[in-house]
Amino acid sequence: MTAARLLALLTVAFGLSLGGAGAQERSFPRPSQPGVFDFYVLALSWSPGFCAAGGGERGREQCQSGVHLGFVVHGLWPQFEKGYPSDCDTGRPLSRMALDAAKGLFPTEGLVRHEWRRHGSCTGRSPQDYFADVRQARSAVKVPDEFERLKREEEVAPVDIQRAFERVNPRLRPGMMAVQCSRGYLQEVRICMSKDLREFRPCPDVLRSACKAPSIKVTPSL
Repeated sequence: MTAARLLALLTVAFGLSLGGAGAQERSFPRPSQPGVFDFYVLALSWSPGFCAAGGGERGREQCQSGVHLGFVVHGLWPQFEKGYPSDCDTGRPLSRMALDAAKGLFPTEGLVRHEWRRHGSCTGRSPQDYFADVRQARSAVKVPDEFERLKREEEVAPVDIQRAFERVNPRLRPGMMAVQCSRGYLQEVRICMSKDLREFRPCPDVLRSACKAPSIKVTPSL
């Protein structure tokens, strides 16, 4: 093999590796200053699916029998058009008053602390204001009645879950939410919202991680 041919092959291989890394980096956190982001993602976890897919190992309080949890807030995440900020250093610890502001939103206090540290700290909001925003975002989304009436495990297409949410949230349109699955179970829905939380909005980068399975299990609450 000539030196020129070898150099050409190395150039192509190096170029391909850079392209692959660039595509992967879109899903990783990016450095940011608090308050600098483009929109929010409201992540609503389907608690029975989280527990059925192994979540009980790290969320015993959430997954114990008799709690009857359905969709719970996983988080309200600031996002860039590509990527997201994470773990911003604000020097703002969570006070008991802030924790009280989050009551009834998240399934556990441990998740409250985690979400503030990893996501809320990047919003530029105080802890209390951030959890007030979480409450506002959650109240803006109606959950379809089918999930409340579910009595037995069913196989459902992810697109039908999306359409059910669109039916009861008229301003929510295709391209504005992603259905997530794990181990064949519904895990959560991720709904994209404007920075002022007044509107739903498109989010192509978020949709890239949506569930690709033709059907998934939807388990009733415990």
